[in-house]
Amino acid sequence: MTSVFIIIVNWNQPDLTIECLKSIYDLRCKNYELQIVVVDNGSTDDSVKKIQSSKLNVIETGENLGFAGGNNVGITHALENDADYVCLLNNDTVVDPGLIEGLLKTFKEYPKAGAVSPKIYFAKGFEFHKNRYDNNELGNVIWYAGGDMDWDNVYGSNHGVDEVDKGQFDSIRQTDFATGCCMMIPAKVLQEVGLLNEDYYLYLEDVELCQRIHNSKYKILYTPYTHLWHKVSQSSGIGSQLNDYFTTRNRLAFGMKHASLRAKFALLRESIRFLLNGREWQKIGVKDFYLGKFGKGSWR
Repeated sequence: MTSVFIIIVNWNQPDLTIECLKSIYDLRCKNYELQIVVVDNGSTDDSVKKIQSSKLNVIETGENLGFAGGNNVGITHALENDADYVCLLNNDTVVDPGLIEGLLKTFKEYPKAGAVSPKIYFAKGFEFHKNRYDNNELGNVIWYAGGDMDWDNVYGSNHGVDEVDKGQFDSIRQTDFATGCCMMIPAKVLQEVGLLNEDYYLYLEDVELCQRIHNSKYKILYTPYTHLWHKVSQSSGIGSQLNDYFTTRNRLAFGMKHASLRAKFALLRESIRFLLNGREWQKIGVKDFYLGKFGKGSWR
């Protein structure tokens, strides 16, 4: 029987994680075997005590390894225990009961798929523009229906973001990147291309992994066969110091490895502008890139 491991990383957010787990416990498990792994990423609260259950395996890292490192602990455990598929899932999500069924159905129809992400809605109350929608549209506003990469500027964006779902994204489509919010990957693909790049620590590690999967001639797919709801974080968004630092540094790292020569020159010019006139943590991000300070880097 097909073995699926769901990997969830928790860091001082036991209540969010527990709500996510409750939705996972309601998954329909037909024709596959499910294993749930929660990686506690060095929480300093009572997360482990609250989350621990006979229904799952909790792995404690003892320190915060970032999104990439925390997920890699879970992925490694899954691969060592004969997983056929690994599903990375954010702890701030609530999933549809057919999540795994829909993802597996997509892989069955597209055997050359290397990573698949489902349709993702904003959870009610977590929309970017809350006053834009009627009450009956809340919970049906799209956050992700595929990902587009602007290679000239090395920026990724979610397809369909802020749109009310009216069936306009109900076809499987090839996409530039799957999202680490929910991404299923065959074990054989991870064994071939490697795990998440821990140099990134946080941000763009999912895009970088997808690029390696794409370079190995696998397809990256968005599927409408299933969905979930995402409690999109407002605090670490555009303009926050966290975002400034990791996005600036990691975008340079990603672009200098994967983008065109023209885009690399554009990134170089932009990095000089950030050094001269950028915000504090943009400047630090640029400096750390050129100094080779990766992982957590200078982040406090």
